[in-house]
Amino acid sequence: MEGAMAIVPKACIIGAGSSGITTCKVFAEQGIPFDCFEKSDRVGGMWAFRNSLGGTSAYRSLHINTSRRQLEYSDFKMPADSPDFPHHTRVGAYFDSYVDHFGLRDRIRFDCAVSHCAPTADGRWQVTLENGESNVYDALCVANGHHWNPRLPDPPFPGTFDGPVIHSHHYASPTEPVDFIDKNVVIVGMGNSALDIACELGLAGHARQVFLSVRRGYYIVPKYFGGETLDAGDAHPSEEPPLSYWLVPKSIKRWLRRRRLEAVVGRPEDYGLPQPDYPLGSVHPTISSEILIRIGSGDVVPKPNIAELQGNRIAFADGTAVDADVLIYATGYDITFPFFDPEVVAAPNNELPLFMRVVHPAHHNLYFLALVQPLCATMPIAEIQARWIAEHLTGAYALPPDAEVERRTFAFHAGMKSRYLASARHTIQIDCTEYAHDLRKEAKAGRRRAGR
Repeated sequence: MEGAMAIVPKACIIGAGSSGITTCKVFAEQGIPFDCFEKSDRVGGMWAFRNSLGGTSAYRSLHINTSRRQLEYSDFKMPADSPDFPHHTRVGAYFDSYVDHFGLRDRIRFDCAVSHCAPTADGRWQVTLENGESNVYDALCVANGHHWNPRLPDPPFPGTFDGPVIHSHHYASPTEPVDFIDKNVVIVGMGNSALDIACELGLAGHARQVFLSVRRGYYIVPKYFGGETLDAGDAHPSEEPPLSYWLVPKSIKRWLRRRRLEAVVGRPEDYGLPQPDYPLGSVHPTISSEILIRIGSGDVVPKPNIAELQGNRIAFADGTAVDADVLIYATGYDITFPFFDPEVVAAPNNELPLFMRVVHPAHHNLYFLALVQPLCATMPIAEIQARWIAEHLTGAYALPPDAEVERRTFAFHAGMKSRYLASARHTIQIDCTEYAHDLRKEAKAGRRRAGR
């Protein structure tokens, strides 16, 4: 399937999370026939707390850390009485409302897992379900998410630990999946989940003491600046930013953001945390308005990287050691596609270069939705991607020549790797505003190639 599509093909959509449902909506609008398979019993993906699969990466106290304005799809707003940073139950209800408003629920097959996808001799996709059913599709859209396969430290820390060890993916509350009440808890990591869990367990009446093990410094961004949400000045991904966004050099914007951040919360090292060894903006932001209060109150104690597990004690790189009852790894996720053979699609070290972060360079009818780590929410990004895919499937858009697709794919991937900190967490990082602008620009160029 090169260039523009000759006829409207039938597509398979894997997953009915926030990315899958907007793909269903766009395809339905454009008259693209599709089947959507969802492994669990409901829409929402990671936001479907306690679905039929037994749990997601959501926990009882989870709230979004981008504002609701940035989370919304372009043509379906959250209720006007929604708070700036809604609880996951409100987010889940929003996705349910979206599906029902656009009449998509009957188009999704629930409790229906995809077990295998393989390219056919004529370039289509053979999709097999766990129940044995198998069908061939002209296009395959992967929206299975990338926050479901927990990643643990590799290599593991030396020694053994006698108490319960869990990944933050399985954390639900101060009493689930293990009882954290009046326990000494060590949390490894400095991402958003690590800080949320540390803050919750650090409250009076929960853990006896929380230790936060951090191997490098991170900038901590509060949810509010001067009464406005942290992203109040950012354009929604569906909108073009003001001219000033392009006129101000990145170095100046980075300097201004750092000055603003330090004026509000100070520097990480002021709180006993490591000093970041990279420029602000070169890692995914860690967002919390509470963690510095918990640290300042002694409810959460910063510690360096773990040196050794010693039974019921944990030793750290600075030579200190603490008694510990529970160990939580908040160490991110591996990007995994269990329904592909590794020689077809794999993401070693979480790396999977894609054209415009969507199209597989070797299979131009294989699309990945929201396989990005954005500085905004993924929902509107997936919506923009779905509209672009729909243009390709209906023939309104044509891809560049194969050689250009490959060249631009790997150039973009290399550019992002050089821009962000080298780690498994940043292999799919994007700047939302730039990415959305570039995708719209590419869509226009592809329409000209298609003669539209």
